[in-house]
Amino acid sequence: MTRSIWVRMRQKDEEATASGIYGLIVSAAVMVTSHAETVIEVEIAVLVTLTVYWLAERFARIVAERIHEGQRPPWHTIRRQLTTGWEMITASGIPLIVLIAVRLGGAELSTAVLAGLLCTTLLLCLAGWLMGSNGRLRTMERVAAALVAGSFGAVLVILKTLLH
Repeated sequence: MTRSIWVRMRQKDEEATASGIYGLIVSAAVMVTSHAETVIEVEIAVLVTLTVYWLAERFARIVAERIHEGQRPPWHTIRRQLTTGWEMITASGIPLIVLIAVRLGGAELSTAVLAGLLCTTLLLCLAGWLMGSNGRLRTMERVAAALVAGSFGAVLVILKTLLH
């Protein structure tokens, strides 16, 4: 595999991971601020919001390319933009499944949302920990990376408890 192909694959993986982390944070924020009365309404609010964010990001990238290139982006660029970044939406799948499962288990909606937020926090901590494994960080540095990543979720959990 040539170096340029390797670099492109790595950039794509980095972009996908970043989109997934961003999607987790946005979905958690929607869960915190939602005034929905059913689990389905929360799920719809999260998925619609993430879809709007994904579309806005893709649109912004296409517009930015047009501005900087000074010409209409070629079709392959538009196609690439519309077929990438889905991790922003799909990364929220596990917390949304937890939300449904806890609610179906008989818990109140607020408890189910809290469970979804805790799941998100754990996933963010895991992302921070994994970041350290490829970054050759020492154990304490990996712990710090996991705590920093997880703090986004922890702040949202605290906000949820204070607001409701």
